[in-house]
Amino acid sequence: MRVAVVGGKLQGVEAVYLGLQAGWEVLLIDRAKDVPARGLAHSFIQLDVTKDTKNLSDIFKDMNLIIPALENYDALKSLKDLASKEQFPLAFDETAYAVTSSKQKSDLLFNKLGLPVPQTWPDCGFPVIMKPSGLSGSQGVRKINNKEEMVSICPEEDIDIGNWVIQAFLEGPSFSLEVFGLNGNFRSLQPTIIEVDKIFDCKRVIAPANLSEVLKNKFTEIAVTVAENINLKGIMDIEVILHKNKLKVLEIDARLPSQTPSVVFKSTGINILELLYDIFNRGNIPVLPLIVNEKPVIYEHIRVSPDALEVSGEHIISEARPLHYQMDFFGADEALTDFDPNHRNWVATLILTGRTKTDVIQKHHRVLETICGTFGLRDFSGLHPE
Repeated sequence: MRVAVVGGKLQGVEAVYLGLQAGWEVLLIDRAKDVPARGLAHSFIQLDVTKDTKNLSDIFKDMNLIIPALENYDALKSLKDLASKEQFPLAFDETAYAVTSSKQKSDLLFNKLGLPVPQTWPDCGFPVIMKPSGLSGSQGVRKINNKEEMVSICPEEDIDIGNWVIQAFLEGPSFSLEVFGLNGNFRSLQPTIIEVDKIFDCKRVIAPANLSEVLKNKFTEIAVTVAENINLKGIMDIEVILHKNKLKVLEIDARLPSQTPSVVFKSTGINILELLYDIFNRGNIPVLPLIVNEKPVIYEHIRVSPDALEVSGEHIISEARPLHYQMDFFGADEALTDFDPNHRNWVATLILTGRTKTDVIQKHHRVLETICGTFGLRDFSGLHPE
């Protein structure tokens, strides 16, 4: 089984890791040389998919699945055009992505479907969350406490033309859920807990989620409603916040997510890449196994400097040197890291599991204490959710 992953940053790290866990041979393609996922893949080709389609076509002929792991419009269009022409199995739903890649279009969809969402400005008071409409995830997201602060960051005319989505800032835990679909059939996976850093970038994912069955069912109902409306083919993730015991929809993305698929895999054994292979290569909607026991998992990003350890958002991984996979990393079950004894600054994604929630929490503390003790680190930050 051979797969090509196009894009070597956050989504690429996710795709390569899951491909390796599936036992597949993974080729990584990126126009940049030293991307984080390069050190994880079996092989690497430096290539600009928007310019060198002849070589790309020759490469793809030997692949069982092609996974776009990037959000560059020109690159995605080039891949889609080539896949349509040559009938390559590209795991990408262009129509669904066109809606979900815009926060403004997504919000219009939520309102059309009558889904519960945070109140929008100016109908809500401060503080608010400002999100650039065309950026993915937490990029450019800011908490704004008053009108003066808002205007200093963004001119009023820029707000008026719809470049931003502005909503009430809500307190509460956040959750993510993946849904996959084909030909009007949809299945949801395991919800996970999302914890963010000071700039609202995800720094930790935890499973299983501490949601009641009523809220889990409601979450699934919301996710499937969206998937049905955009006629999803492939994968989509949806993020919500639990505020005053009610779920409020924050955003959706119809592309391979980062972080949460690995957590779902470690907790349930379900590999999202294998589901995508069934959908885009075999044309089948996968039947999910019955999950009796969900293994507790903590998945966390850390940055180490000469004096400090910081738990931080996933942006630190996108900026890393090529990563390598390591088991039993200072006590963590697994790690994706650019750790090198010759470098005093390094990052790692720690993957920890346990028999019980208590087991994995205790292991988590031991790992961080071991790293701090090993390197004589005096400062520690980011342990708790922001």
